[in-house]
This record gives sequence, structure tokens and C-alpha cells, in this order.
Amino acid sequence: MKARQTFLLTVGAAGLVIAAILGVVATSNRAGEPEQQAPATAHPTTPADLRIRAGENQIRLAPDKPDGYNLLVSAYMQKARETGDYHFNSKAEEALGKSSAIAPDNYDSIKLRAKLLLIYHRFGDALAEARRAQSQRPEDHDVYGALTDAYVELGDYERAVNAAQKMVDIRPDAASYSRVAYLRSLHGDIEGAIEAMEVAVKAADPRDPEGVAWYRLHLGDELMNAGRAAEGEREYDHALAVFPGHELALAAKARARVAAGDYKVAIELYRDHKSHDRLLALGEIYAKLGRDEEARKSFEAFEAAERVAAAEENDMSHLARFWADRGINLEEAVKAMRGERERRADVFTCDALAWALFKSGRLEEARVAIADALRLGTRDARINFHAGMIYNALGDRRRAAKHLRMALNSNSSFDLLKAEMARRTLAALGG
Repeated sequence: MKARQTFLLTVGAAGLVIAAILGVVATSNRAGEPEQQAPATAHPTTPADLRIRAGENQIRLAPDKPDGYNLLVSAYMQKARETGDYHFNSKAEEALGKSSAIAPDNYDSIKLRAKLLLIYHRFGDALAEARRAQSQRPEDHDVYGALTDAYVELGDYERAVNAAQKMVDIRPDAASYSRVAYLRSLHGDIEGAIEAMEVAVKAADPRDPEGVAWYRLHLGDELMNAGRAAEGEREYDHALAVFPGHELALAAKARARVAAGDYKVAIELYRDHKSHDRLLALGEIYAKLGRDEEARKSFEAFEAAERVAAAEENDMSHLARFWADRGINLEEAVKAMRGERERRADVFTCDALAWALFKSGRLEEARVAIADALRLGTRDARINFHAGMIYNALGDRRRAAKHLRMALNSNSSFDLLKAEMARRTLAALGG
């Protein structure tokens, strides 16, 4: 373990780095139990706030230069991550427009535009901007991060690996290794993903608590995907200790409490969470507890909020998944996911399309779509659950049982309602 980590931090040969990205590496378990308490509230002044002030001061000193506006763009995107408030990205977009108006071809604005387009799910446009930045400064490792992200979202995984390879070659830092981790995870190498994310956590800049929390959060996610729930939850606790009130970490902590059956604390955590995704999570908890009226209200509130968010974020997949899960608006769900699939071919979009097709009774089309979702061997519990249910409906009992077992073995509490459905179906299959 230590030897491989040292190697990863001093990589140079291209072929060896690709092997590191896609290779299976064993990881040892770590002891420790998470503390079960509601996290503290957020810092009153965050690093993003300080950067926003710095950008504003720079604009006052040099209003005819793009630098202050570029700093604002980056700071507002960071503020959006810190708070979970998507609308800070609109402020970033406004500042980016001013930077580009002052100097249309300034390098930083091109690179920042690629990142902002990724946030807005305009992946093809983001890829074009990242390539434009790459043509100007081909040795900037940050550009290869944007290229990796765009290729991943578009489902071009071979190019994503190559871009991540280049990024690690140029600078093996936390940002590089987090992408290595994600690519390993997508290719079914969960233990290798955990190892790479552990390296990312160690390499994270302690002066950036939100960044440290982000890496801790995603390490926790990988541990949860490996069925190591206590270790995963401990990482969420670490994230919240480093950056109290971190929205994504709060949601992750709540999910961990749901997985542990601690619905009371989970409800409290979700009530502190600002994202409307909490409404969906609360609806599922209430449904599980038989609090049907509260569940109905939560689901209705989520659907109303998500309709607005889907337009703002240029992404219908979350809403379509909700419809498919609930068995409502199925024609609209299929139409939405066909549209999403036309512009991106990542495994999660293929999976969402497969599920919508399955729930609407289009079994042969669902078979094709789920095969696309499974093409990398991704050990995602929901993908495997959907595959198991689709193959079961098609009468392929062997494949159905295989994928339902994979779903439960990787994360037996992947979904409050679906995990029980998986267990019942697997039992009926004699599995």
C-alpha cells in the first residue's frame, strides 16, 4: 500500500499511469466509529467570501483588467459548492461576461468558461472551451481536469483516461488523484478508487477547508460503495469537522444515518440541508415509516422544485429518474431521457434511460440501454439493481440474480426503498 502510494506520487511513464488509473489495488480497512451527532453550523466567513472580497478589491484597483473578474468567477463557483446554492453560479457567469468583454481571448476566462459550462451540463461546449484552453497552454494540468470531466460526462471514457493520464503526469496533486479515483470507480475498481482518493485527501491543501471536505466526502462515498459504511460515515464526519455546514457532506451524513436505520437523526440533518434534494430524501424516509401524508407532500414539493432546477441546470435526468421511480409521467420520463442520451453517453444517463424504458414497458429497448450502462463494469448499486429488475422482467433469471446480488453486496443500503425490493426479488429467484 505505502509503496504504491509513493509510486503514484512520483509517476512519469504514461503507460504506468494508465495502469494506475485502471489497475486493481487492495486497500486495508481502517478502524474507528463515526460520532452520531448533528454537525455544527457553517462558518460565518468562508474562504470563498475572502476570495470574493479580494476579487472586488482587485476590480476597484484595476477595473480595465480581467484579473479581478476572473477571481470573482472562481470565488463564486467555490461559494456555490460551499453553500449548495446554485445561484452563485449565475454571479460567476455575470463576472465571466465582464472578463471576456475586457479581454475576449484571455486564457483564464477561457478555462473558467469550460468549468462553468460543465456546471451547466453543457458538456460538448465545455469540451470545446477546454480544448481551446489546451491549445494555448498545453502544459497547464488544470485544463486536463476540465477535459477529463467533459469526456467522462459525454461517456468517452478512453479519452477521459488519457486526459487524466496527462494531468497526473504534469502535476500529481489532489485534483489529479480525485479524477484517477473516479475513473477507477467507473471501471469497477472500488478498492483502487479508495486508494487514489486517500492519496487525494493527503494531498489536499489545508488552507482550503472546502476542498479538503470535498475530498473527504468523496472518499466516504467510495467507502460506502465498498460496503464499508462505518468508515465511510467517519469520512463524512471529518468533512463536516473541517468545513461545518458543508451541504453535500450534510446530505451524505444523512444518507449514512438512513443506512444505519437512524431515521430520527437523518430527518434532523435533512431539515438543516438547503438543497431541494432533501425533499426527495425526506419523502422516502416518511414513506418507509408509513407517514404517507408527509411523504406525499415532500414528493410533490420535490417535483415542483426539480422542474425549476431542471430548466436552470439544463439536466432532466434527475426529474426523469424520480418519475420512473414513482411510476408517474413515464412517457415524459422516456422522452426526457432520450433527449439526454442524444447529447451524452455516460453510464448513468444510459442507466436512467434504461430504467425509464423498463418502467414504461419497453423491455427490449431497456435491455439495450442497460447493456450500455453496464459496459465498464461499474459497481454502482443502483445500476445493478436496475439491471437485475430488467433482466428479471425479461425472464433471464441468472443475470437478474447476479446483478441483484452485486447491488446488495456493494451497498446493501443503497436506497431506502429499492434495497428491500432487491432482497425480495432475489429471494423469489432463489438467490
